[in-house]
Amino acid sequence: MNNKIVHHLSHTDLDGYSCQLIMKYTPYTLFNYNANYGAEVKQKLEMILENIIKDDISATILITDLNLTADESKWLNSEVEKLIEKKKEITLTLLDHHGTGEESAKKYNWYMLDTNRCATKITYDFAKEHYALNEPLWMEKFVNIVNAVDLWKIEEHDNFEYGKVCMRLITETRELNKIMFADEDNEYKISLLLKSTKYIDNENAPIILDEKIHMLKKDFFKKDKDDTLDNLATEYIVKLLGNAKDEKTIYYKGYRGFLSYGLGNTSIIGNGFLLAYPEYDFIVDVSYRGTMSLRANNNVSVSQISKEWANGGGHPNAAGGRIAGFKEQFRYDMVKKQIEKIISEKEAVAGELEYKKES
Repeated sequence: MNNKIVHHLSHTDLDGYSCQLIMKYTPYTLFNYNANYGAEVKQKLEMILENIIKDDISATILITDLNLTADESKWLNSEVEKLIEKKKEITLTLLDHHGTGEESAKKYNWYMLDTNRCATKITYDFAKEHYALNEPLWMEKFVNIVNAVDLWKIEEHDNFEYGKVCMRLITETRELNKIMFADEDNEYKISLLLKSTKYIDNENAPIILDEKIHMLKKDFFKKDKDDTLDNLATEYIVKLLGNAKDEKTIYYKGYRGFLSYGLGNTSIIGNGFLLAYPEYDFIVDVSYRGTMSLRANNNVSVSQISKEWANGGGHPNAAGGRIAGFKEQFRYDMVKKQIEKIISEKEAVAGELEYKKES
C-alpha cells in the first residue's frame, strides 16, 4: 500500500475496536472513526470524504466489521470514483464477515467478505500481507480470542471465556461520549484492549481481567491524585469541554452558552464546567432523542430559556425540555446547526415582538 494516510471506519463492538488495535501496529498515520449500523455509517463516511478533500493528501479508506447495504456501497463507490477523476489518490478497502454484505461483495472488488473469520482476524491476516504489520508477541493469541467470542465458538473454552470479559470491557465502557469526544473515546477503548493483552497468559486469565477492569479504567483518567472513577472521569471530561470551547459555544440573547450532545450527567459535569469556566452563563446538553438538560450558575434563568426553546421549564439554575422535531445526528456539527437554527428563530420572534411593542 503506497498511501501513508488511513481513514479507518470500524464497528462499535469488541470486533470493531480490535480491528483498529491491529492497525495501530502498521507504519501508517491512522484516523479512526466508529459507527453502528443505520444512518451513522453514511454520516461517518461523509465525514471521512470531507476530511480527505480538505487535507488534499492521498489516502486509503479502510472499513472493517461493517457490512454496507447495496445503496451505501453504490454511493461510496461513486464518491470515490469522483475523487479519483479529480486526480485524488484514493484507495478503498472493506474487510468484513457479515453475510448480509454478499450482494456488494459480488459487485465491488474492494469489498472483501469472509464469513468464516471475524473481522479482527480478517484484518490481522490482511495487514500481515498488505500493511507491513509489526506484530507484537500477544497479537495472534488476542486475535484468536476475539474470533472465538465473536463467532461464538464455545468449544474454544479458554479463548471464549477471555473474549467474553473483553467484550464487556467494551460494552460497559461509557465514560466518554463517542460523538462529542470521538478521538478520546476511541483511544480509551483501544488502550483498554491493549492493556487486556497483558493477562492473556495468566492462570485464570478471565477472572484476573474481570477484577482489573475498574483499575484499568481509572488508570486512563488518573493524572496526579487518586479518586473515584466518577470523579476522575468528570475532571477529565470538564477539561475536554474546556478545550472545545471555541467549537461548542453558542449565544442566546447576549448570554454565552456551551452546547453538548449526549453528554448526560449534566448535574455533575455541567455544574463542574460552569465552575471551571465562569465566563459561561449556561450549559445545555441535548440527548439523542432531543430532550434538553440545562444548567446555569445564577447568571441567567435556564428555566426561561427552556420555555422559549421547547416549552420546557424548571428552576432558574436547572431546567429541561424536549425539542419538537429534533432529528438524531451522529455528528456534532449537524446538531449544532439544528440548535443554532432554533436560536435564530426564537431571537427573530423576540425581536419582532419587541419591535411591535415599541411601535
